[in-house]
Amino acid sequence: MMPVPAIAMVFAAGLGTRMRPLTDTRPKPLIGVAGRTLLDRNLDALARAGVTTAIVNVHYLPDMIIDHLRTRTSPRIIISDERGRLLDQGGGIRKVLPQLGRDPFIVCNTDAFWAGESRDNIVALAEIWRPEAMDIALLLASRETSIGVDGPGDFFLSSDGRLTRRGEAPSAPWVYSGLGILKPQLFDDIDEEIFGLAKFFFAAAEQDRLFGLPLDGRWLHVGRPQTIALAQAALREAAGAP
Repeated sequence: MMPVPAIAMVFAAGLGTRMRPLTDTRPKPLIGVAGRTLLDRNLDALARAGVTTAIVNVHYLPDMIIDHLRTRTSPRIIISDERGRLLDQGGGIRKVLPQLGRDPFIVCNTDAFWAGESRDNIVALAEIWRPEAMDIALLLASRETSIGVDGPGDFFLSSDGRLTRRGEAPSAPWVYSGLGILKPQLFDDIDEEIFGLAKFFFAAAEQDRLFGLPLDGRWLHVGRPQTIALAQAALREAAGAP
C-alpha cells in the first residue's frame, strides 16, 4: 500500500470555452459552486488527503489565479506559468518534471469534484497502487449517476481493477473523473512540447497496466453554466438539505 503522493499536478490553464459567458471575465477554475471555487474544492481535497505540494499551471487570465492562490499554504503552491503557450495536460507535466521528482504523482482537473462520499477517495486510490503492475491508476465515476456527463463513457472495469477502453462498444459504464496517479517515467522520452494525456491512458490499457477505482459518492462535472445549479442541488442533497 502506497501513501498518498506528496505532489499533485493541478490543471488550471484551460480556456474554459464551454463555460462561456462566465469565463469571459474569469478563468474556469475560479467559477464558484455553492460559495467555493472549483479550484479551492480540489485543492482542499488534495490537502485533506495528505498532498503537500500542488503545481498549478496557468495560461488564461493567469494573474487572477495567481492572486487567488497567493495566501494559500496547504497544499504549498508552485505556479507553472504557461501564459506564453498552452501546452495541454501532457505538455504541462513534461514542463515540470524536475519539480515532480521520480515518485508517482497525482494529476487533478479543476472542473469536477464529488459529494456524499463516506471515504477519502484520493487516499483510497493511493491504497490500490501497485507499482509492479501499474503505470496509471484512475479514479472513476459512474456514467449513469454522475452530474454533467453527456458522452458514452470511457472504460470497462474488470474484477481485478484493470481498465479497458470502450472501443467500438456503444457505451461503457465508467468515465475518468479527472483525478489519477501516474509514474513520471512515462514522460522521460517525450520530445513533443504540446500533447495530451489520453494516449498514455490508452497505451497503459493495451499493456494491462491501466487500473481504476470507482469513487465513493457522486461525481459532479461542472463543465457548462447549466451544470452549476445541478451540482449545487446535488451538494444540498448529499448534505440532507431540502
